[in-house]
Amino acid sequence: MARVRKRRLMGEINVVPYIDVMLVLLVIFMVTAPLLTQGIEVDLPKAASAPLDQPDELEPLIVSVDADGRLYLNAGDDQDLPVEAEVLRDRVAIVLGRVPETPVLIKADQSVAYGAVVAAMVLLQDAGAARVGFLTDPPPPTGRR
Repeated sequence: MARVRKRRLMGEINVVPYIDVMLVLLVIFMVTAPLLTQGIEVDLPKAASAPLDQPDELEPLIVSVDADGRLYLNAGDDQDLPVEAEVLRDRVAIVLGRVPETPVLIKADQSVAYGAVVAAMVLLQDAGAARVGFLTDPPPPTGRR
């Protein structure tokens, strides 16, 4: 008579496939993370100024003016593309119409002509912005104490 062997059940979980999936996800995130950074390259002027007090829940509207005088807005799908003045004014008016307390800031390159910054301010005032702030970089620390 043939003897039937019963197999012992294995009570361990094989985690090798999970480790493989985790490593693939890690590589995907490492590759895509640098691509997610958005923004316009602007060389901000250096100024020692106190930060503005603003509510934490409101994201500010930031109008960027690059060295060539092109305008960018951090609202909408095409934040990395320059916008025309009329489009910028309309978008800002829509946002301020919904939430009038939204802070409005200008981030201008230090080499841009003063007239381009003033033109951006006029556009923002036409759109309904009562107050406009400026973004600056802090000056480099001095060696004195």
